[in-house]
Amino acid sequence: MINLFAYNIPFASIFLLMISAIITPLLPEKNRLPEKLSCCVIGLVMILSAYLLYVLTNSGAPLSFNFPMGHFPAPWGNELRAGPLESVLSLVFCAAMLLSLLGNFSSTAEDIAPSRRQIFCVLVNLLTASLLALTYTNDLFTAYVFIEINTIAACAIVAVKEGAETTRAALRYLVMSLVGSGLVMIAICLLYDLTGHLLMQNMHAAIQVLVRTKNYLMPLTVSLALITTGLAIKSALYPFASWLPDAHGSSTNASSAILSGLVLKGHIFTIIKIFYRVFGLEVIHLLRMDNVIFILGLLAMIMGSVHALRQNNVKRMIAWSSVAQVGYIFLGVGLNTIAGIAAACLHIIVHACIKPMLFTAAGGLSNAAGHKKGLHALMGTFYVNQWAGLGLAVGAFSMMGIPGFAGFASKLSLTLASFDSPVIIWSLAALAASSVLNALYYVPAVIVILTHHKDAHKNFTAPAPTYIYRDKFLSGIILRAIVKTYHEGS
Repeated sequence: MINLFAYNIPFASIFLLMISAIITPLLPEKNRLPEKLSCCVIGLVMILSAYLLYVLTNSGAPLSFNFPMGHFPAPWGNELRAGPLESVLSLVFCAAMLLSLLGNFSSTAEDIAPSRRQIFCVLVNLLTASLLALTYTNDLFTAYVFIEINTIAACAIVAVKEGAETTRAALRYLVMSLVGSGLVMIAICLLYDLTGHLLMQNMHAAIQVLVRTKNYLMPLTVSLALITTGLAIKSALYPFASWLPDAHGSSTNASSAILSGLVLKGHIFTIIKIFYRVFGLEVIHLLRMDNVIFILGLLAMIMGSVHALRQNNVKRMIAWSSVAQVGYIFLGVGLNTIAGIAAACLHIIVHACIKPMLFTAAGGLSNAAGHKKGLHALMGTFYVNQWAGLGLAVGAFSMMGIPGFAGFASKLSLTLASFDSPVIIWSLAALAASSVLNALYYVPAVIVILTHHKDAHKNFTAPAPTYIYRDKFLSGIILRAIVKTYHEGS
């Protein structure tokens, strides 16, 4: 049996974050107490998630359990469901959120006016709570409620930075997100009308009966198409991703890290839960939605990288790279196999860890270059902020799928999962082409920050660089060879 403390962790985690969102506006801004409280609460929830994962995998108890909420049992009440996957995602989301806040602690003070920092902390807590709720919920209407909370908080976290460009990007994000939310709401209403349930396992049983009796297949297909399209818009799946680069390019470094690394993943995991727990893989295949998702995933992998190649702004380049990485996840989902779903979940975890690091590193390098975001302005910034340069290099190599880095494991999993699918040729070709395209924009970015120029540091706000580690840092044999080849070729 699961012990009582661990049994209450899913609800307690969401509740703690919601309470923190209420308390932070009441704290004085002195010594940045609201931000410190947010970090402490998120850190505590991360520890609780780690303990829950330990209990679920080492106690000999059932690997998952349902936590009923309120006084009404299922199927009338709503409930949370916790298993190893949910606890891992909760742990990863909290860790990535905490590191995004800590890594951008100083830049947040510069980018956000003092009067808005408390609001920023409220939004961070609400975003984290909504992510955990989407991860744990076993009820579609509860999922919709937290999708709306997530949408409002995500749009506001973009707008928290003052400026006309930021406001336009936030409004565009809001409009697109509301379109997606509306489609999701219509789909949930249709599904409730067809099944009479909102809990996922009850809805799944009712859908299986409808499919066996061949009743209401058209409304069922429409509801699946609507909920998939709505969540695809919110997940920035191509061709619904045009709002993403604007939102990331104009927001604060912390906001970009949170939006790309975490917010998108909550919606993607909701799609996976709906496919796997509500409809079932057989029904998804019967209604041909796996083919649609697979094709859109292929397009996202290629077109996201093509758009990234055209960018000179480093944050917009990384944002379009996120579109490509979202394509990898949907490709795994579109394979419509257990191995494909598992590979997609692994890539969610990898991307949730790597993408915030990339945005944080890009922000640090941009600050070192005098708050310039153009790629050429970052020339030589590795020697000014070596930790940020290291973060960009490690993140780039991971997104390219270089062996030894996290991205290699998830891409290998997607490759192996493709062998069990009839679309193996298309899948392998897209994986290879996208990896090459990833290298075409990430390798030049790494070369630029490693390349010294006599005028590169004129406008830097950071202390003057020292070159004592220039030839030894990271034992840069491979990196210096790439730089040398690059210069000889040009």
